[in-house]
Amino acid sequence: MIRIQQLHLTLDEDLSLLPNKIIKKLHIDQEDLLSWHIYKETFDARPRHMKFSYIVDCKIRCEEKILKKHYKDIIQTPDEKYYLPKKGTLELKHRPIVVGFGPAGMFSALLLAQMGYCPLVLERGECVEKRIKSVNEFWKQSILNTKSNVQFGEGGAGTFSDGKLTTRVKDTRIRKVLEEFVHFGAPNDILYEAYPHIGTDLLRNIVKNIRKEIIRLGGEICFDTMLDDINIKDGRLCSIIANGKEIPCEQLILAIGHSARDTMRMLMKKGFMIEPKAFAIGARIEHPQSLINKAQYKEFANHPRLKNAEYRLTYPAKNGRGVHTFCMCPGGYVVPSTSIEGGVVVNGMSEHARDGENANSALLVQIRPDDYGNDPEKAIAFQEAIEFKAYQAGGCNYQAPAQLVKDFLLNQPSRMLGSVKPTYALGITLTNLHDVLPSYVCEAMQDAIIGLNQRLKGFAFPDAILTGVETRSSSPIRITRNNDNYMAQQIHGIYPCGEGAGYAGGIVSAAIDGLRCAEQLIQTYIYEK
Repeated sequence: MIRIQQLHLTLDEDLSLLPNKIIKKLHIDQEDLLSWHIYKETFDARPRHMKFSYIVDCKIRCEEKILKKHYKDIIQTPDEKYYLPKKGTLELKHRPIVVGFGPAGMFSALLLAQMGYCPLVLERGECVEKRIKSVNEFWKQSILNTKSNVQFGEGGAGTFSDGKLTTRVKDTRIRKVLEEFVHFGAPNDILYEAYPHIGTDLLRNIVKNIRKEIIRLGGEICFDTMLDDINIKDGRLCSIIANGKEIPCEQLILAIGHSARDTMRMLMKKGFMIEPKAFAIGARIEHPQSLINKAQYKEFANHPRLKNAEYRLTYPAKNGRGVHTFCMCPGGYVVPSTSIEGGVVVNGMSEHARDGENANSALLVQIRPDDYGNDPEKAIAFQEAIEFKAYQAGGCNYQAPAQLVKDFLLNQPSRMLGSVKPTYALGITLTNLHDVLPSYVCEAMQDAIIGLNQRLKGFAFPDAILTGVETRSSSPIRITRNNDNYMAQQIHGIYPCGEGAGYAGGIVSAAIDGLRCAEQLIQTYIYEK
């Protein structure tokens, strides 16, 4: 096949016109175009451009003739197929175990199952059908299940999110991840959209389908199953304790997620080499979606071909802190996301249609290891202390502390809402977030809101709402591992993996890391049931 770049459609041109543009660019007859598909679609929102750009792969009769002409923007389609790893020769006595069934654990278990390794998956939370009920019980009645919630359970934290599939990682495994999502129920457009997303409503069924496939291929998944302890002898994994029961094990992929603080503390006591790392905290900022659309699309804001607009922004604050938006949810909702009693945590979520009234995004400030004592235990305690403070500021009932942007900028408590209706399911308590977040975080956020308003008109909208606190955007620690085989340093047989181990930052990057760890295991060992 050949790949054609720089094909364009205006807002008023239909997608059905692409074949004609291909034919014209290649100077071929209509019957010479055998097949085609979109490889990448982007939208240029600059006011004087406003157009869709496409990269297209197509099969034509005269491919060699076209390539010899060396047309600009035309190349042979590169081979981006994912190739399964070659099995190793060292025999495993026991099937491998995967702890955690978020994106990292799910994709490592899926690959292991596809290769015949019959993995045993342990997940502290519930299957997605039961998990939905537990989450709804919390969102409606403030009844928190600390083992199964927005953070824990089948699919991980991403199941109750916007389901973004964007990543800054450059890796050939990305295509494998996206194609698996499509195979298990995601829309085909995630394969070519510049900023693909699935939406929480579709993700719930997709993760269930992946679970069923792992089981069909010989894997086993145990929900409501907690990793209690790890037994190591002479620097090698020999067994684990789960729900009080010992399970022999030589190879384990540890994909615990960024909120498994009890497991992190257990690993510290076991002598794992764990280091603190930078992370970020802040609040969710909520605007009317119509305001964001107008800021991004100008006079084209209501054009039927345009989806609700999104943004991704960074800002260097005057106090030296980096500020950035994270997990922006067009037409989305701010959701209660704590996993600990007496804490308040917020996150963003949207459904596939992204058709809610408000847009929201985390507005986060860089936290450095020296802010909390450069110690992994203190990193976790730092997050927890802010979540506890948010719980108290919200009224000790899981309502979230919130503040209008105009009041936040003036460092004064809000007394009443403006034109923006908050979407946080358990309700908000108007207060002053300066009393909840560290002063240097608030200073950086104030600076960024004013500065970003110059780049996205309306970002400093006085009635916009800040809802706190967002503390779980990434893990505060890293479980160090060897670069050559991804095993934990000084401990043979354990692969720290994904966000919780400090090696990923989103659904796709976590899934990629899960594949990497499974590949290392497969290339070294063989398992026959």
